[in-house]
Amino acid sequence: MSKPARESYPALVMEVRGDFACFTRPELKAERVSYPVMTPSAARGVLQAIFWKPEFDYRIEQIDVLNEIKWFSIRRNEVTDAPSLSTVLKEGRRYHFRAPDKRDQRNTVALRDVAYRIHAQIELKPHATAHVAKYRDQFHRRIERGASFTHPYLGTREFSCTDFSAPDYSNQPIMRSEDLGVMLLRIDYASPTPRSLWFTAQLHQGVLKVPREGIHDPARDAEIDTAERRRA
Repeated sequence: MSKPARESYPALVMEVRGDFACFTRPELKAERVSYPVMTPSAARGVLQAIFWKPEFDYRIEQIDVLNEIKWFSIRRNEVTDAPSLSTVLKEGRRYHFRAPDKRDQRNTVALRDVAYRIHAQIELKPHATAHVAKYRDQFHRRIERGASFTHPYLGTREFSCTDFSAPDYSNQPIMRSEDLGVMLLRIDYASPTPRSLWFTAQLHQGVLKVPREGIHDPARDAEIDTAERRRA
């Protein structure tokens, strides 16, 4: 008996909340500035923290914004770079990292009091032997118990989620629409060098629809192709 098509399964849906979040825009690295809403890569990270198996991937279909978008900013001391693992292993006990010599003040513009509803599908990898229904049932049981492999966070590790749960559809998305710009969809590992896939994100009545396929950055792809030809 053949397996049902993946489109025949309803989306896995969960809600996640937090006091703070920061989904950093890639064009702003030194000074962190968040997107107004959760990104698909951050949503995938939350799902993987709750339930992960090497036999499947999550594909994000939709993200609902449940709380009004609120901003705050903080300025803090950070180090400009960190020592590499090879340096630490080579130097051993002799190694000493002087944080004051590499300290710099940086600003972060982030979100507060956030809540999202994530819609996703489980997509099996070729080596998977179990039926997708098995993993869907395990996911639902973990959500009901509030269990997770690691504690989920919202964009950056210092902003942990305070709660995750099954969906409460009485919580309606906010009535807000805007152009969010270019957003990372996922990392494509099909080639020897991973490549980023992007999409143009639009928030419509509090709902971010996530496409199945993204677009490559032609300039970045050209650099990767050149580097791979040199190594060949």
